[in-house]
Amino acid sequence: MTQGRFVEAETAARRAKLIKLRREGVPYDDPRIMGLGYATPGAARKDLTRALQNHHEDEAAEASVYRQQENERLDALLAAVWDKATTPSPVFNKDREIVAEEIDLKAVDTVIRLIDRRAKLNGLDMPVAFEVSGPGGGAVRLDHVTLPELNQLIATAGEPDGSDETDNEDLRYVDEDEDEDDHGDTA
Repeated sequence: MTQGRFVEAETAARRAKLIKLRREGVPYDDPRIMGLGYATPGAARKDLTRALQNHHEDEAAEASVYRQQENERLDALLAAVWDKATTPSPVFNKDREIVAEEIDLKAVDTVIRLIDRRAKLNGLDMPVAFEVSGPGGGAVRLDHVTLPELNQLIATAGEPDGSDETDNEDLRYVDEDEDEDDHGDTA
């Protein structure tokens, strides 16, 4: 074993022991951790961060390889069904005469599902935007909301503005600190 590989193996073994001790809740300044060869608790903390980062990079590399393999499989499946989905085929009557040409709708559905799967695999789909707004389209105040008020807000969510012209005191959120300036002093 070369010197470099020996050091790598030693570092990996030390980090494995460090991770085990930290999972058990052992503090960084404990003699068991310091006995692993760390000069300070900060050095042990930094080494743990490096170990976790290296592990994360290894996981990301594995995920990238998996994603590539899945994309190649989807490519093969898509190539196998593409012609059926895009090229019209003859439609015969009972006398075996061509009466029309149609594309294979099952193949089209398969292509759409394969494309959808690829978009999900590669994160191509845009996230769905969701916004909750208060009366008149303004912000919903949640800093002084009681559970019954929140439940009523949830129950009425989705109603168009102006659908209920009555003033609903239960849904009116008042800033109880509105008479105070930024330092908590009353004006």
